[in-house]
Amino acid sequence: MAQQRGIIKLAGTIGNITFYKTKDGYLAKEKTSLDAARIATDPNFIRTRENGVEFGHAAKVGATLRLVFRGIILNSKDSRMVSRLTQRMVAVVYADVTSTRGLRNVMDGETELVEGFQFNVNAPLATTFFAPYTPTIDRVTGILKVDVPSFIPANMVTAPNGTTHYKLISSGASIDFESNVSVVDAVASALLPFNGVATAVLALTNTVTLASIHPLFLLFGIEFYQEVNGSYYLLKNGAYNALSVVKVSGV
Repeated sequence: MAQQRGIIKLAGTIGNITFYKTKDGYLAKEKTSLDAARIATDPNFIRTRENGVEFGHAAKVGATLRLVFRGIILNSKDSRMVSRLTQRMVAVVYADVTSTRGLRNVMDGETELVEGFQFNVNAPLATTFFAPYTPTIDRVTGILKVDVPSFIPANMVTAPNGTTHYKLISSGASIDFESNVSVVDAVASALLPFNGVATAVLALTNTVTLASIHPLFLLFGIEFYQEVNGSYYLLKNGAYNALSVVKVSGV
C-alpha cells in the first residue's frame, strides 16, 4: 500500500485506486480482481486458505486470552495490543510441529512463546519497574506467584509526573482453549506511596486449578495513581501502566 502525501487527502475510489484513512495516516491501495469465492475454491489458493484457517485460529485464541484477563488488561494496554497479541499467537501456532499445515494449533504449539508479551508497548515492564521479582508456577498446587523483595520506589520505578501512589498487580489463569473454559485469579497490592522509603517484601499469589492439564499464564504489572483530596485516580487513564506475561507453563 502507498501513503498519501501532500496537502489534499483523498478518501474513496478513483479508477482502480482506493484511498482511505487509518491510524497511520492516509493510505492508498490498488483494487484487486480476486473475489472470495475464487479464493475459497481455486486449487491455486490452497496455501492461502490454510494460512487463513490458522490465522483465524490464532485470532480466536488471542481473543480468549484477552477475555480471560480483561479485568487486569483494561487499564494497561495500547491501541495495537489486539493485533500484536494475534501475531504472537500466530507464532505459537507455527511452532506446532505435529499437525499438518492448515490444522496447526495453539494447543500443539509452543504457548511459552507468549511469555514476555507486553500489553502496553508505550510502557514496557522492563523499563518501568526495575526492582527484582521472581515469577513461579506450581502446576501441582495451582499456585502462580510473583515474589518481590524490598525496594525503594523512587529508585526502582519509572513513574509518570503526578504519581503519588502505585499498585503492583498480578493475575494467573488456567485456560482450555479448545472448550473455551478457564479458571482465573487476580490480586493486587495495597496502594503504595511513591517515595524514597523501602517497601516491605511483597508476594502476589494467584490460585487456579490443582494439577491443571491446560496452559497456565501469569501476568504481572504496575498501575500509577494520583491522590487528590483523599481519592485516588489512575494517571492518564492508565496510559503509563505496564503489564506483561511474565511466566507461561504449557502442556
